[in-house]
Amino acid sequence: MELLNIKKLDLEKKKVFIRCDFNVPMDEFGNISDDRRIRSALATINFCLDQDCAVILASHLGRPEGKVNEKYSLIPVARRLHQLLKRDVIFASDVVGEDAVSKASALKATEILLLENIRFEAGETNDDEELSKKLAAMADVYINDAFGVSHRAHSSVHGITKYFDDEHRAAGFLLEKEITFFGKLINEPVRPFAAIVGGSKVSGKLEALVNLLPKVDKVFIGGGMAFTFLKQMGYNIGASLVEDDLLDDAQKIMDEAKKLGVKFYLPVDVVAADKFAEDAVSKLVTAQEIPDDWMGLDIGPATVRLYREGLSDVQTVLWNGPMGVYEMDKFARGSSKIAHFVADSYATTVVGGGDTADLVQRIGLDEEMSFISTGGGASLELLEGKILPGVLPLIIQ
Repeated sequence: MELLNIKKLDLEKKKVFIRCDFNVPMDEFGNISDDRRIRSALATINFCLDQDCAVILASHLGRPEGKVNEKYSLIPVARRLHQLLKRDVIFASDVVGEDAVSKASALKATEILLLENIRFEAGETNDDEELSKKLAAMADVYINDAFGVSHRAHSSVHGITKYFDDEHRAAGFLLEKEITFFGKLINEPVRPFAAIVGGSKVSGKLEALVNLLPKVDKVFIGGGMAFTFLKQMGYNIGASLVEDDLLDDAQKIMDEAKKLGVKFYLPVDVVAADKFAEDAVSKLVTAQEIPDDWMGLDIGPATVRLYREGLSDVQTVLWNGPMGVYEMDKFARGSSKIAHFVADSYATTVVGGGDTADLVQRIGLDEEMSFISTGGGASLELLEGKILPGVLPLIIQ
């Protein structure tokens, strides 16, 4: 898959609209707690500024559901951009209203304008044509550098591309890097190739698992999704999270893995708790003997040892989804131990965004991984073999 390249566009002194993904985590005081996504966009922004472009930046933050909500304002992002770029960042108090349109119109070469949260507009998530047209009217060139939302057919990601031809639209450096990396990972991995798949639900990872099985040599399952497989095997899983409607699908995945000769690992012990809380009473039990009213919230030490043994010879690791409820210290040990082992290995290690990226960043291992994707949902859809709606218009036909 070859994408329209930003380096091949005539950008000099043009007005450029860059869709970024500044959906960054905030603490309770409204401060940015992890600016990786902002830093990841700097290469594309600086490249445009070096061509004397006037740069208009657009992003969402959170899920304001089409309404103005101060909690989701991009003002903190504007401040962080100012610090990182060491340039003034003009801020528009709306998206396509009077303030944004007038500031975009007056924007001069090498100036930067950041629009307010694009999801304050109800039409954004509906791929509204009128909104797409208004956004497109602000600029001469469109650049998509928001891999994290490229699986969404939204106005600023998909609809807007209709108003720019191939000479005036392209993928930014971050988007191109993500697509290229995942393409090589899926099509030309160095073997043995292992996938560590966790998180709460099978439903969110089902298609990705089906698509991954013919490509990998080993699969390691963790997190809440493991209990759907364990229940299908006839184990007593107590009050653990389970998706009863997917038991047959879980069996099909295990049967397919066996047919393809893929080693399929499931937890052999878990840390169980009497309730879903930090102050819960917890104990270590085998995966077959979770008490009736208890729930499994982390993989146990025997599973950690088993998984480490299984991972010891692999050359490529793709990790999407934590092994337990890592947000609670009491149930983060399994995820943390696996993360340290993966980080210390000599394998190419790829973290598939979202919670897993947050996990490795929390324990200070983000610099030890080969590649951390900026998009959880988008990376999953790539693994499912889908062409993302935001990427499709940027593919060279």
